[in-house]
Amino acid sequence: EEEEEAKLQNGGFLPCPPSAAGTALEEPLRSCRLRGEAGRRGGAAAGSSPPGAGEEAASGARSPGGPAEPPAPLGFTDVNLDSRNTYEVSRRRRRAPEHLPHGGAAPAAPAPPPQEPAERARRAGIAGSSFAEFFTRNFFTKRTKELKPAVQSAPGWKLFGKVPPRENLPKDSRIIQQEYEARTGRMYKPPPPSARRKNIEFEPLSTTALILEDRPANLPAKSVEEALRHRQEYDEMVAEAKKREIKEAHKRKKIMRERFKQEENIASAMVIWVNEILPNWEGMRATRRVRELWWQGLPPSVRGKVWSLAVGNELNITPELYEIFLSRAKERWKSFSELSSETDTEDAVASVADREASLELIKLDISRTFPSLYIFQKGGPYHDLLHSVLGAYTCYRPDVGYVQGMSFIAAVLILNLEEADAFIAFANLLNKPCQLAFFRVDHSMMLKYFAAFEVFFEENLPKLFLHFKSYSLTPDIYLIDWIFTLYSKSLPLDLACRVWDVFCRDGEEFLFRTGLGILRLYEDILLQMDFIHIAQFLTKLPEDITSEKLFSCIAAIQMQNSNKKWAQVFASLMKDSKEGDKNHSPALKS
Repeated sequence: EEEEEAKLQNGGFLPCPPSAAGTALEEPLRSCRLRGEAGRRGGAAAGSSPPGAGEEAASGARSPGGPAEPPAPLGFTDVNLDSRNTYEVSRRRRRAPEHLPHGGAAPAAPAPPPQEPAERARRAGIAGSSFAEFFTRNFFTKRTKELKPAVQSAPGWKLFGKVPPRENLPKDSRIIQQEYEARTGRMYKPPPPSARRKNIEFEPLSTTALILEDRPANLPAKSVEEALRHRQEYDEMVAEAKKREIKEAHKRKKIMRERFKQEENIASAMVIWVNEILPNWEGMRATRRVRELWWQGLPPSVRGKVWSLAVGNELNITPELYEIFLSRAKERWKSFSELSSETDTEDAVASVADREASLELIKLDISRTFPSLYIFQKGGPYHDLLHSVLGAYTCYRPDVGYVQGMSFIAAVLILNLEEADAFIAFANLLNKPCQLAFFRVDHSMMLKYFAAFEVFFEENLPKLFLHFKSYSLTPDIYLIDWIFTLYSKSLPLDLACRVWDVFCRDGEEFLFRTGLGILRLYEDILLQMDFIHIAQFLTKLPEDITSEKLFSCIAAIQMQNSNKKWAQVFASLMKDSKEGDKNHSPALKS
């Protein structure tokens, strides 16, 4: 009787009892069959017996004389599971009437007898748990493991969400050593205390100290002799590192002392220049005291003013004249192909092609002027200013135009002077005989300057002079770049400015004296080089050259030859050249 009731409540089949663990795979599958089979059996039985016989038999077997309940619909029993199976159950339950046999109604299930509420709840729990237990129970129930408590460790990460924490923590080196000793039976004997590292005042910040570390536990331990040898090697390395550090510290202190001393000298010299020399320029510029102070270098605050006074203004250029030529340059920039509306003879000389070439060359050279400073390149604070000064000069001197190297000279002046003053100094500086000969590419004058240079080269550095002669290395290979840029491209900027200081005092002679000073400074190196390496070395001088070393070599150069100074030697060369031209002239021959 109880089995019949359980069949009716579980779809016509016996439920799987919870304690039946041996039939874990068979009983749940039998209990999960659709109730459609029961409906089909009922329909077949109804066709072979009179209607209502089955109902009476079932009701009589269950509770004779009891009231009949309404028939239950075919389908799955209601299972309350939070899973995809709940959806399948409800879906199939709604579709169950479609599978009924044709031509008849569903057979009504026999009504259960009246029961008490507690007994009804207990049986409903048994029927419902039989189906739910199938989904919650593990198929492989024979080997049930007790979950071990997870070791608390830092969780890892994966693409979506966290990885479960690792169960194995990294082992300590001491634990690894104990496991190794237990497995191999070897006991580690540490070296004697005297061989181990103690408190050391100086620890080099490198891996050299690893030589004192013990080997890993899986390697043989150091012997006493090996540990002592490593200790000795380490002490030697520490001693060398100490010497190197002390030497570098002394070098840094020396540089700082020299810098402080130089700053103090500049500060004291600035007071003298501002209060004593500049107010009485014409009377004091040629005195011995001023010349000695000038040799030591001009203070940056008065450098531009002293340069302007030393160069002078023989061309009588005014700021208003600069604005005029600047406006003409701007007109040319607007249109390369059109001639200027001005009718001056200077403008009529230059052709359109020359103007275009000069303007394009200016743009190209400005971008290569002191590239490490990033102030003259396009977008920099002095780009337009340098472009204006060079453009105005091409309009002012179209016979000279723009020549490569002018941008460096103009840039140095712009760094120390205002715009109009820089243009005035620039135009007067390029009007000097030496600069005019080089920038106008006067070959005969340039050869005379080279010849005068070789006279003092042979006088001061005879060994290097013969070495250059053996390779046919002429001065034009290295002097042209030095003279065209006044050493502002070849030397560091601060050193080049100091060369400019004395150049403004002594004139063109100091330019060639500076060249001899550079050759004297690197004489030993140049004597070991061939033609190609000498040319490369002098084209790009070392960047670590200092003003003290260079000016000490310049001071050692004597600009006298047979009691003749530079001006006298150059004048004699000019005189010989003129006499030679007269002797070779066609008029004298005829």
